[in-house]
Amino acid sequence: MGPLRGVTVIELAGIGPGPYCAMLLADLGATVVRVDRSTPAGLSLGAPRFDLLNRGKRSLAVDLKKPAAVEAVLRLLERADVLIEGFRPGVTERLGLGPEVCLARNPKLVYGRMTGFGQSGPLASAVGHDVNYAALSGALGAIGRAGEGPTVPLNLVADFGGGAMVLALGITAALLETGRSGQGQVIDASMVEGAASLTTMFHGMLRVGAWTEERGSNLLDGGAPFYDSYRTQDGQWVTVGALEPQFFAELLRLTGVDPEQYGFQLDRERWPEQRAMLAQVFGQKTRAEWCELLEGSDVCFAPVLSFSEAPSHPHNAARGSFVTVDGVPQPGPVPRFSRTPNALPTRPPEPGDDSAAVLAEFGFSPAEIAALFEGRAVSGT
Repeated sequence: MGPLRGVTVIELAGIGPGPYCAMLLADLGATVVRVDRSTPAGLSLGAPRFDLLNRGKRSLAVDLKKPAAVEAVLRLLERADVLIEGFRPGVTERLGLGPEVCLARNPKLVYGRMTGFGQSGPLASAVGHDVNYAALSGALGAIGRAGEGPTVPLNLVADFGGGAMVLALGITAALLETGRSGQGQVIDASMVEGAASLTTMFHGMLRVGAWTEERGSNLLDGGAPFYDSYRTQDGQWVTVGALEPQFFAELLRLTGVDPEQYGFQLDRERWPEQRAMLAQVFGQKTRAEWCELLEGSDVCFAPVLSFSEAPSHPHNAARGSFVTVDGVPQPGPVPRFSRTPNALPTRPPEPGDDSAAVLAEFGFSPAEIAALFEGRAVSGT
């Protein structure tokens, strides 16, 4: 099931964007083996069933300080199509799993490297997280209310949008090229550069005067009153995105706002006054009442839902946008394919759940598997 069925991915366990990238590939049908540490490190979500970025994967637990474990991973890579690693530059080289070694064992291997700052440059070895990468890309500086500091937009801009999704695109592109050339290659995915790529449109708008660098003063950053969120009578929130004139006219008509009183849509001088007018109107009804009136109309409207509310919204429910795996509701695989549909993800494994089975499937003999367990190079079941 899924368009990447038959593709084998080895993921060196990490946090955040690397696991999400591998999850996306697993959702698309790839066989993903996560190489976990025998002794888990980093962030923990408690029970592995809630570590949803590991769904659809299998787990091999190893101690990469042992040469036998490194050799075992190299043997896996001989039969794999893709490697994903998210360490600082030079770490996999020190482990004995750098690109030169891996590509020597498998010249067709696509070697995906995920870092914050890239494999080169003055900051290449610096530590950081999404907020730092988004800041350096210019994206964070554009997000926030007028007169206020930048708003941290979850770790979606650099980690997942500019990082994981860009690397997943790079891997699929590289796999296509490998099919033509028969050669693998190394992908240098920088979260700073990925986040910067997301801002491409705004660089063009800035150069022609259609964007200012003052936060909260533009069409798409909450500056425009007709493209914003509003508090409702019951303390909930709704959004409108009536950018086009015909949608804006429908917003005024359905909310009962007098166009003469509101004034010209793009009169920036009046935006504060117009925002107050819309805020007063939206505060007169509950979120549910506004949904009944505006949802599905040409206003460009949607309620602001919480994570727990989103799965049960009628539209999401009708499309099956969210799925439940092992009792845990979560977003389903995306996108959708007409001929090679994605399968329902399997639950995230415990570290080492599949150690013996994975080794056997990659050609290790029973005696070799036993020796790896006895030498504690491999753990689990």
